[in-house]
Amino acid sequence: MTATIWRRRVWLGFCYVVLVPGAILFLAPFAWLVSASFQHVGDIFSWPPQWIPKNPTLDGYKGFFGIGKAGELAQGSEGAWRWFLNSAFVAGSVTTLQLFFNSLAAYTFAKRRFPGRNLIFLVFLATMMVPPQVTLIPNYLVLKHVPFFGGNDVMGQGGHGFLDSYWGLILPGAVSAFGIFLLRQYMMSIPDELLDAARIDGAGEFRVFWKVVLPLCAPALAATAIFTFTYAWEDFLWPLIVVSSSDHYTAPLGLALFVVKNRTSWNLLMAGSVVATLPMVVVFLIFQRRFIQGISMSGLKG
Repeated sequence: MTATIWRRRVWLGFCYVVLVPGAILFLAPFAWLVSASFQHVGDIFSWPPQWIPKNPTLDGYKGFFGIGKAGELAQGSEGAWRWFLNSAFVAGSVTTLQLFFNSLAAYTFAKRRFPGRNLIFLVFLATMMVPPQVTLIPNYLVLKHVPFFGGNDVMGQGGHGFLDSYWGLILPGAVSAFGIFLLRQYMMSIPDELLDAARIDGAGEFRVFWKVVLPLCAPALAATAIFTFTYAWEDFLWPLIVVSSSDHYTAPLGLALFVVKNRTSWNLLMAGSVVATLPMVVVFLIFQRRFIQGISMSGLKG
């Protein structure tokens, strides 16, 4: 056996020794959360902790969603279904809009030639350095004074504009500098000759973008979709500012208020937290393969 093979085995063994405890450390809180969601309230904080419930129950989930007798006894939240539907609609809409607009902008920066392209792109990238908290008040004022919506007149006065509406939740996240950067880096790797061949065959510019470039960018689009959906799903601060009626509560906002209202019903809180996590896990599992490929090929390793 050569020295190279031995070194490789030693390196793999070292990696496993470091990574396995790290993986257990990160997964343990989520495993306990899932286990606690199936336990009775009196068993959740028992010592030693029960990783596998001795008397598993669905009372936490029934109580959280207000289903049956368990829901009545636990006084669960009748609005939980709506919170998750609102989050699914908002996160899905933001993801769809970002995939379309980000890919259009990325195509322009990657494959179109115009004066000052690189300078404009650098200025555009500089906006990533601006903390999102800085744009909260400007976004709020812009949405509040949108003309002809929410009771506003032509000058944007008199009403609430897009505040407390789905528009207010979706529009500020319709475009992302990070998404444009990610897609642009990936599109740079597509040969220009491929696009020129499509143009010679008579394809217009939008058709080249839609039929040639986008299908080749599936891994980068999947990575962008996961990042965007995850951020939109778990966003708490912006819905807290822009939403005032319970009909537009998203899952993080509803869960936060649910904690205040039912702080002693730990099984309900655990069940709600598990349900809130599931969509992100499902989206990641669906796009996992393309996500890793998209990250590695766009130069964002690590």
